[in-house]
Amino acid sequence: MSGRKTERNRPAGDGELWYMDPERARKAVLAETAAPLPEENILPLSGEKAGGANAGHRGRLRERFRVQQGFDGFSDHEILELLLTYGSPRRDTKASAKRLEEVFGGLKGVFEARPEQLMRVEGIGEAQATLISMVLPLTRVCSRCEMASPRQIANRRDLESYCRSLLLGKRVEEFWVICVNAQCRVLGQQLISTGSLSEVSAYPRLVMEAVLTYNAHSVFFCHNHPGGTCAPSQEDIASTLQLQRLLRGVDVMTLDHMIIAAGTAYSMAQHGDIKFGARGR
Repeated sequence: MSGRKTERNRPAGDGELWYMDPERARKAVLAETAAPLPEENILPLSGEKAGGANAGHRGRLRERFRVQQGFDGFSDHEILELLLTYGSPRRDTKASAKRLEEVFGGLKGVFEARPEQLMRVEGIGEAQATLISMVLPLTRVCSRCEMASPRQIANRRDLESYCRSLLLGKRVEEFWVICVNAQCRVLGQQLISTGSLSEVSAYPRLVMEAVLTYNAHSVFFCHNHPGGTCAPSQEDIASTLQLQRLLRGVDVMTLDHMIIAAGTAYSMAQHGDIKFGARGR
């Protein structure tokens, strides 16, 4: 498929609006198709005796975090160590933190591990594994909370941020449709399907149901590649074109399909795999 684009169909840049004006965009398509607490208020952890062997070290870690309001200057194992103090009130957590780091290759691997995998590491029980497993889901929740309602996806940076809030840390492929109105304000999103590590199906009937439920003017698609790069497969492109043809029948625009993988993202519209704002082929 040719990646050449006319000025009229040129995808929006990172800081450029997705839409010119709602009606202009519609006509163009029809024409061509994001202070520390006082020390006296700090309660010791359950089971932690004042002046105990680990109390001073735990206290210093917590104080560093409170003063900095973050983890600047913390090593990876210190971050894990501090987190584990709230699940292991009676034990030194430094050794467990270092074992986790070694087994899973760093913080990313630790936070993405399943609870049952974490519990295979010496010193990690159900409480500690559950606490660690909450980190990425909580991050996704925080990302969604930061989004105004309704959230406008005005450019590609907004789209990437929104897609990451849906897919961050997911271990298998998921395919989502994001429904927007004529001003690109989010009406809602729906998980269409969940696949294996390397495959997910974009079920056309479920996409159509989401579009009709939200009375969408336009849609964005997104899915993740947890086990590889963000480059689309031929199947990714073919399924997106199939969905464009389907949506053409209900007069709904397809604005982009974003693929998320690790720290990278890929826009099909930006790379010419699909025509920006097209209603199908």
